[in-house]
Amino acid sequence: MRAVTRRRVGGITPAMITSLLLFCGSRTGHDPAQGALATALGTLLAERGVTLVYGGGGVGLMGLAARATLAGGGKVVGIIPRTLMTAEIAQSGLTEMHVVETLHERKALMHLRSDAIIALPGSIGTLDELFESMTWRELGIHDKPIWLLGANSYWQPLLALLDHIAGQGFGPPNLAQLAVTLPDLAALKAHLPPALSREPHRHS
Repeated sequence: MRAVTRRRVGGITPAMITSLLLFCGSRTGHDPAQGALATALGTLLAERGVTLVYGGGGVGLMGLAARATLAGGGKVVGIIPRTLMTAEIAQSGLTEMHVVETLHERKALMHLRSDAIIALPGSIGTLDELFESMTWRELGIHDKPIWLLGANSYWQPLLALLDHIAGQGFGPPNLAQLAVTLPDLAALKAHLPPALSREPHRHS
């Protein structure tokens, strides 16, 4: 099962992004800045009215981002394999929770439900999801933007590896450019729709 989308002439504009697929760790890591970034991302998505699509877990950076989105009044779609319902401790209270049978189904459905993709720090599971998304983009299966975001130059070693692969002739020269590295969360704001205008609460 593959997430096939039609390529759009002119690319994807900020106004077209109504949902963002997040890949990130099921741990919070040793650097508190990564957890703060995940929480800030969730808050930003809620402010911009962008639905968070992610793996459905309640632990690690995943849980922080999901809970922050919900706390800000945003929508969260979780997609989790049945076998990980315990290991990743499925997050409760999501707008939608989809339980699938395999990791392949999970990734395909996450792609179908999202307009753009972002990766925060994580381990090999995050890299697996990220690399498959980059591969699909390279093959023309989708044209969704892919962003990398992490505090304290988290992704720099990966970018160096991609440049090494390309330099050795095993990938195209622009291999590392399949995913755009964002310097900070402020840079992401330019790629998202403007903040929602919320009606002020009136006391009767």
